[in-house]
Amino acid sequence: MQMPEQGRDWDEVSAEMIARGGGDAKWRDGKTAVYVFNAGEEIAEVQKEAYAAYMSENGLGPLAFPSLAQMEKDVISMGLGLLHGPDGATGAMTSGGTDSITMALKTARDYARANGRAKGKANIVLPFSAHLAFDKASHLMDIEVRRVPVREDGTYQADVAAMEAACDANTVMMVGSAPNFPHGIIDPIEALGEAAERKGVWLHVDACVGGYFAPFARMNGVPVPPFDFEVPAVHSMSADLHKYGYAAKGASTVLFRSDELYQHMPFDLNEWSGAPMKTPTLAGTRPGGAISAAWAVMNTLGVEGYRRLQGEVCATRERVEAGVKALGFEVLGKPMLGLIAFRHPEHHAFALYGEIYRRGWFTSVTKSPPSLHLMLSPKHADVIDQYLHDLEESMSAVAAGEARKVSGGSIRYS
Repeated sequence: MQMPEQGRDWDEVSAEMIARGGGDAKWRDGKTAVYVFNAGEEIAEVQKEAYAAYMSENGLGPLAFPSLAQMEKDVISMGLGLLHGPDGATGAMTSGGTDSITMALKTARDYARANGRAKGKANIVLPFSAHLAFDKASHLMDIEVRRVPVREDGTYQADVAAMEAACDANTVMMVGSAPNFPHGIIDPIEALGEAAERKGVWLHVDACVGGYFAPFARMNGVPVPPFDFEVPAVHSMSADLHKYGYAAKGASTVLFRSDELYQHMPFDLNEWSGAPMKTPTLAGTRPGGAISAAWAVMNTLGVEGYRRLQGEVCATRERVEAGVKALGFEVLGKPMLGLIAFRHPEHHAFALYGEIYRRGWFTSVTKSPPSLHLMLSPKHADVIDQYLHDLEESMSAVAAGEARKVSGGSIRYS
């Protein structure tokens, strides 16, 4: 496409944009269980109006836009209040989970160097189930990644003893997830904390998925174990607002136990011809709308609103668990929040995924072990019975296809 010589009428451009989305995942109908967190039209309207109100403002300039600076402080304060941040805890908003994880790792690396660790090549120790954002960040900073297999007892949790054994004098961070993305399982953060203390290593909790979910699930009676700054060894956390915080895209938080730790994160330099520049995170320009929308949604929902929404998600997950078990599936581990993975002893997950996709569902799969994967939103309460019906039909279709193929030879999935 080349830029048109003459501009087109907005009504025409708008119509084309809408038409181009005709083949996209139908998330507004609740048939998407990844990428989008649908809390309903009312919250979507708050997102849009609040984002548009500060769409042109730039979080890079706190002196120019003190309103944004204060909203970011408020968001961080609310997050720390939910996650047992002690006095002096602090943090910053970022563009997403990968950004938060990258900045936490950069901060841990620089802190280790400042305190005489990692004199050789730095490394990070994490469970096999931890998010690939740690690998991306490590690649950028030339840090060795040591992925340790999860426990073999069916819990899909981090193997604390094996992770502790993998640490050495060059380890700048250990990682636990709350929960991990593949299986929706919360790692044993307290035990990881004890191991991190014995090794003198920074412990980061990746709560990108659960940071703004688990506290409310606990308020609703879900037995969520200690996973945040309540555990004394936790140095930093990543928690996404645009996931279960139901904020507009481009909003996450990276949080630190103390300002002393946080001070190893910002970039501050004046060695050039322009004005001195200080940025807290990787970004220069920071969209004001992402900050204002997060602030607005958090204040609009409040604790009561989040408890209600997260309660709906947990109830829907329980319906999924009961439904798939009735169909002969095994649920991986013991999920507590909005993620769930499950596999069938007879039908390969990837074949089932193909059939459920053909029925209009855009969900996800995991590789190890192969399983179907759902990341549920409040909207799914309205459509989960249809999903279970379509899943049963998908099983029948896969079974029929397997029978046809087996009659003519072997069938394999890789």
